[in-house]
Formats: sequence, structure tokens, C-alpha cells
Amino acid sequence: MGVIKKILVALILILSIVLIAAYFMPKEYAVEREITINKPADTVFNYVKYLKNQNKFSVWANIDPKMISTFKGTDGTVGAISAWESKVKEVGVGEQEITKITEGKRLDFALRFKEPMNDTAIGFMSTETATGNQTKVKWGISGVIPYPMNIMLPMMKMDQMIGNDLQKGLENLKAKMEE
Repeated sequence: MGVIKKILVALILILSIVLIAAYFMPKEYAVEREITINKPADTVFNYVKYLKNQNKFSVWANIDPKMISTFKGTDGTVGAISAWESKVKEVGVGEQEITKITEGKRLDFALRFKEPMNDTAIGFMSTETATGNQTKVKWGISGVIPYPMNIMLPMMKMDQMIGNDLQKGLENLKAKMEE
């Protein structure tokens, strides 16, 4: 019994250390990427504010050609919802809702993931006139990983994982806008 007792004490000690460490670890993540597009800001903004258009350049929307998309509300306005359903794990099931529009400048949205995990995040796309007819577009997503799962946040490399997809989506948007 002495060996089992020592193993149990060691496991409890390790679990305690992990839970204490998780308590002090960051719980929030924020990822943002930007690109410059050779089109006027109003043209770019009037394209990205429509959820149906976002499906044309988003990396996630293009992973599964069999993905089912549905739209509710008036696209391009607050309250419009784009929902998706896919059997591909990287896409899953969820929806995006426009929560705020600063006309010509910024689009804010809520992301609600239902599968493969239940989670929420917030995102935005903004446009800003750069030089001449160029537009700087920013795309960002942020969220919270709840305690004690936040212990995995540094290992998840959210900036790289989400950031690469945001960057590729922005490159797709640039190619589409400049064709």
C-alpha cells in the first residue's frame, strides 16, 4: 500500500501545481492580421460587410466544399447571421452575427461555435485609407479560454494557428478585390 499511497500523493501534488499554475496563466487571446489592398476604402468596406462575401475569401469557409451555409436577416446589417454546418472537424458547426457596424470603417461580429466544441469569440474587420487608392484592412479575433483549460493556451499557439488563417483570408480578399 505504501507505493500506491506515494503515487496518489504525487498525482494530487502534480494536479495541484497544474491548477495553481492555470490560475495565474492568461485566459484571453487576441489575434490580428492586416494587409493593404489597391482599392478605395469604401469599395473594400462595402464588400467585406456582407457575410455572403466573407465566405468567398475566408479560409474556413473554403475547407469543406460540402459545407452547408444559411443566412438570416438582412446581410450587411446589424443582426444578420451566417451559419455553417460541416462534418469536417476544422470547420464544424457555428454561426457569425454582425453586432455593430461603423459605416465605412469597422464591422464587429460575434462568433458562436457549436461543434466540435462549444465556444464563443468576437471578431472584427476594419478598413482605413492608406495612401491614394489603397486600403489597410485589419481582421481580428479574440476570445477567452476558461480556467483550467487556459493552462494549454501557450501550447495552442493561437496567434500562429488563427493568425495564419486570417492572413491567408486577407490574401484571398486582396486577390479578389484587385482582379
